Amino acid sequence: MNLNLTGNHVDITPAMREYVLSKIDKITRHFDHVIDISVILSVEKLNQKAEATIHVKGKDIFVEADGPDMYASIDSLVDKLDRQILKYKEKNIDRRNHHGGLKDQEIKEPE
Repeated sequence: MNLNLTGNHVDITPAMREYVLSKIDKITRHFDHVIDISVILSVEKLNQKAEATIHVKGKDIFVEADGPDMYASIDSLVDKLDRQILKYKEKNIDRRNHHGGLKDQEIKEPE
């Protein structure tokens, strides 16, 4: 898994980097087939914004969160990412289990 952490109008401190890494670890516990994660932390006037794009097999998942505090924005971002990853994982498992097997095909009886 590659992690790209970028700051837009904000300096990424080692404490911020460790905080993001510890929170992203929660996502990789649920789904370990993450190829690439790109996180952008930005400040626009009084608004602290966090954006993330996760590249998984066959799909890119984009989530953004903003708030008055950067750490609160990161927490909100990780919660949203967690929900999206679990939704993707459930869809993937459902597709694999319920489509394409021999037991799912209709059997036509000869007349």
